[in-house]
Amino acid sequence: MRVDERQSDYFPYIDGLRAVAVLAVVAYHLNAAWLPGGFTGVDIFFVISGFVVSASVARFPRAGFFESLLRFYARRLRRIAPALIVCLLATVVASALFIPEAWLSETSRNTGRMAFFGLSNFVLAATGNDYFSPKVEFNPYTHTWSLGVEEQFYVVFPLLFLAWSYGARKRWISLGLFAVGALVSLWYARLLAGAGDRAVEAFYLSTSRFWQLGAGVLLYQALSLAGVSGRTDGGGARAAAWLRSAGLALALLLIAAGFVYARPGHSPWPDGVWPVLGTLLLLGLLYAGGAGGWVGRVLSTAPAVGIGRISYSLYLWHWPVFVLFRWTLGLESAGARALALGLTFALATASYLWVERPLRHAAPLVRMRNWGFVTAAVLVVFSSSAIYRHVARHAQDYSLSVVSRNAGDWYPYGPETDPAYPGCKLVSRTEQIEGGAAWVYERSGCASAPVDARRVFVAGDSHAGAYSELLQRSVLASGRTVRLYFAGGCGVAGLVDRREFDNPQCRGYVDAVLADVTRQARSGDVLFLPALRLPRLSEQWMLFDEQAAVTAMFSAEADASRRQGVAGAIERLRPLAQRGVRIVFEAPKPLLRAPPYRCSDWFNHDNPICARGLSVERDFLQRYRAPAVTALQQIVAQVPGASVWDPFPLLCPGASCTAQRDGRPLYFDGDHLSGHGNRVLLPGFAAHLDGLKAGAPAPAVAAHAQ
Repeated sequence: MRVDERQSDYFPYIDGLRAVAVLAVVAYHLNAAWLPGGFTGVDIFFVISGFVVSASVARFPRAGFFESLLRFYARRLRRIAPALIVCLLATVVASALFIPEAWLSETSRNTGRMAFFGLSNFVLAATGNDYFSPKVEFNPYTHTWSLGVEEQFYVVFPLLFLAWSYGARKRWISLGLFAVGALVSLWYARLLAGAGDRAVEAFYLSTSRFWQLGAGVLLYQALSLAGVSGRTDGGGARAAAWLRSAGLALALLLIAAGFVYARPGHSPWPDGVWPVLGTLLLLGLLYAGGAGGWVGRVLSTAPAVGIGRISYSLYLWHWPVFVLFRWTLGLESAGARALALGLTFALATASYLWVERPLRHAAPLVRMRNWGFVTAAVLVVFSSSAIYRHVARHAQDYSLSVVSRNAGDWYPYGPETDPAYPGCKLVSRTEQIEGGAAWVYERSGCASAPVDARRVFVAGDSHAGAYSELLQRSVLASGRTVRLYFAGGCGVAGLVDRREFDNPQCRGYVDAVLADVTRQARSGDVLFLPALRLPRLSEQWMLFDEQAAVTAMFSAEADASRRQGVAGAIERLRPLAQRGVRIVFEAPKPLLRAPPYRCSDWFNHDNPICARGLSVERDFLQRYRAPAVTALQQIVAQVPGASVWDPFPLLCPGASCTAQRDGRPLYFDGDHLSGHGNRVLLPGFAAHLDGLKAGAPAPAVAAHAQ
């Protein structure tokens, strides 16, 4: 986050301002309640970077076009790459050891890989991972988005700044280019902010952040054109000391307003404007009038300057440390926060002293021809990314996580073959439908295996996808073709809320799925509808208010949702049933109060998210699911041939419903099945389908069945 300085052109208050910015970011990431707008510290960094890189480049003697570019990129690479590469490689090793693959970590690997090339912000924007959502707090590379913005800015900066080195009137050309770029970028940021659903892009993309870096460049250019060198003692400004003091006070108020009042989803426009204006005013007044006065003196104190000097390394290391604490010990207690903060400062100091500063000033590197250094640096970056990719891909081989070491029990991957039927192989493919996709499972090479000509259509939310292994094993054993549709949070006859009716995307997807089933299903085929039909008792990243969940389950609003769900399911599914398609509903499975995959290792079982344990009383769950079971019975009573398959007795045969059985997991998180859980349920599911084929009456499921 900093640029090169020579002692003769060094302004300690700039390091002090960096310290303010980085401490705001660290405080926000440690606990957002401490400084709700602390994330605007990055906005301050952008302004500082634009200002200081301009001052640094302006000192260079004029050179040819390509030599100027190579000189600039060589200096940037010496400044940014060493500490970043070391941090990324250390983080991928730590992540491989302690972080298993899950929904919370699914984008981490690609984010880190692209961070080597300054493109991680595009990954985060493309995947829709809002900077303020819980999911990004578990990605150890999220913070590299701002480095991506800076590095992309540095690609175009020397091209726009080139005319400046020719002096005279050509400097106005450079100023004009940056002014136009900043105005267009500000307009684009406002446009994205107004679009509502594009706030994520506005936050991450360099096109909507250029104006903040460009503002720093314009400040330097304006001061230089005004003849301000930054080397005054402020004596000439004494007559207007009161005006300068008022300006500094206003600058501090603007920065403070950003720290306190900036809102998630409103950055960089409009809430990023205030810290940018405050930083411009503060930098301009200190640069033009000297560092005199209490503001300049405070920013120039040894502690402020010391933190400012390590601010780049501090920014690099604080986030992966905090994320790894969230995955392991937790980051909620005062002790954990103090330990994480201490480790952060230790790593940042070591990075500055042993990586950042030595490699930046290493004589052999400085003496290298610019083209040679740039070539070598690019090779190092690509080689490091290859090392990163190798470690990430083979994380399972040396992970300390029981989840990664026993992936077959935890993840519902499904087998490709079945030893009982030699030569028999699962074949899968994906077919596009309107608004989504269908995963098709078939088998081949199974001449001697049983053949069930029925097709099974499976549609629902993420819980339908969690049955992947059960479905694939069922295909290998029976010869049935399975067609699987699922979309997170979007169930068919979900009953728990009105999403499938009120949310346009969900409603469209459900309609498209049922239309596809209607086109393809024949009499005797099965439509299986699993879904989460109860409010969760836990989430992967936080503890839930259980009483609130219970209240929601039995509220008047929930009753209305279930009534609408019952009526909607009857209307949608009765035509299929009248054509002979057998509709099978999944009765609600047991739920857990904690996610097992985050609580099953020595290094995470004391995490606060695990505090409520991995077992739940059977009687409580039976009462909790009773309204949903009753609603399903009402649907079945009015849809010909429909039935309810109940996995509850198989998963919870005793007085308590637990996350494991015989040391093997039944669940991955608080409500999704594990691979072993799929295998436990397979015989019961197969028996239910066989009963439908034989024409046996579907067994009734009771709300309080034992």
